[in-house]
Amino acid sequence: MSEDTPYDLLVIGGGINGVGIARDAAGRGAKVLLCEKDDLASHTSSASTKLVHGGLRYLEHYEFRLVRESLIERERLLGMAPHIIWPLRFVLPHDKGLRPSWLLRLGLFLYDHIGGRKLLPATKTLDLRAAPHGDVLEERLIKGFEYSDCWVEDARLVVLNAMDAARRGADIRTRTECVSLDRSGQVWLADLKDEHGKTQRISARTVVNAAGPWVDNVLGKAMPEKQHQNLRLVKGSHLIFPKLFDHDQAYIFQNKDDRIVFAIPYEREFTLVGTTDVAFKGDANTIEISDDESAYICDAINEYLKVDVAPDQAIWSYSGVRPLYDDQSRNNSTVTRDYVFELDNPEGAPPILSIFGGKITTYRKLAEHALHKLPMPWLETKQAWTAGAGLPGGEIHVDKFNAFVSDMQSRYDWCAADVMFRLCRAYGTLLFDVIGDATNWAAMGEDFGAGLTEAEVEYLIEHEFAQTADDVLWRRSKLGLHMDDEERKSLESWFAKRGAVRVA
Repeated sequence: MSEDTPYDLLVIGGGINGVGIARDAAGRGAKVLLCEKDDLASHTSSASTKLVHGGLRYLEHYEFRLVRESLIERERLLGMAPHIIWPLRFVLPHDKGLRPSWLLRLGLFLYDHIGGRKLLPATKTLDLRAAPHGDVLEERLIKGFEYSDCWVEDARLVVLNAMDAARRGADIRTRTECVSLDRSGQVWLADLKDEHGKTQRISARTVVNAAGPWVDNVLGKAMPEKQHQNLRLVKGSHLIFPKLFDHDQAYIFQNKDDRIVFAIPYEREFTLVGTTDVAFKGDANTIEISDDESAYICDAINEYLKVDVAPDQAIWSYSGVRPLYDDQSRNNSTVTRDYVFELDNPEGAPPILSIFGGKITTYRKLAEHALHKLPMPWLETKQAWTAGAGLPGGEIHVDKFNAFVSDMQSRYDWCAADVMFRLCRAYGTLLFDVIGDATNWAAMGEDFGAGLTEAEVEYLIEHEFAQTADDVLWRRSKLGLHMDDEERKSLESWFAKRGAVRVA
């Protein structure tokens, strides 16, 4: 597409907000191009605590609209993608000297009711001395509360939105950076540089700046005459330990600094613990957990667990930055997680909408609001449509996932049960595209370890924008945790021999 045939919408950024907007706009008939300088979900959107939740602690900051919207969206998203989103019960212990029991119960009462909960079970009070929690938690912890939220495979949620956007006609370009952005009459002219250094100029009637930690950088290209300092970058880090408890419930622990830390069953064999809230200054492309953060996380959960853990027991860690709108709050934990729009729309000039903040749970609603915020004469329809539209692979009723797994295990009885369960969780009904015509395990091609086969990798390359071993092992899946160095290197070698895509 040349300058003479402009796109209706250029979306810059392949995180959850960007792909959500691209999907919504494409479904309304817009000609959409999305560019992402790295892989989809390669930064903030794959570094979350992986929850679709209302944000219980936001009630303390009186962010009732955000909590209500998030709780409504929680059940909508569960219905849209029940293969990669599922219910999870959280246990909140009451600890003397912190928030009183009545306040916790009041907050959970509001949490149960302000969002119109229908699918998920309500809060209940627990005796923490009983099994299974009595074996896990320190003896002083007697009373707690159990409530509902949901788990999400965050990077897969991004990929599925991008896939659906592409199915509806959007042009999705990964590893493609917008290196210049200029207004020219009624359109934007953008230079897009791919990973090989080749630059293409495209034109678009409207730009959405969903670049996350780089949103101010994009604004600097679009409007260099203005200062752009809207962001507060807050770093969040997580540690992954060998399984710290055997049951399938998660914990939410209160800290003396008024923050909370989660301990969540993860990838069947591990426990995910986090997160931190640390002001971040530096290069958002390279983020690692600090020694102080590791110590903070361990100290926080050691206040509650019978068996203490140390940072050197963690088998993996990950970190990301949250690109929050700087509301001048003194405390990083109290900076709003709500999304904020900045629209620059001079008369007679093409508009640019920049997005600050937001959370995974509200990405779909954010996309609706973003499109309603923009002048949109180029849309075939302004009708919102995504609330009831499932994501690829999600053609399974919320209550029927286990039955689906059982059916697939019977149909493909040559596949190990644990591998088939993972495939069902990752792909839902897309499983049939992954397996194709294979009638035995050998027909799936090379086995890289942990149940990852050549057939699955080829599917991810062809349909899910994967180009490297890291794309497969750490974003399209978390199989990197289950493989040893030799197995991971075997996949890298396979990519290198294949030649069409990069190794890392």
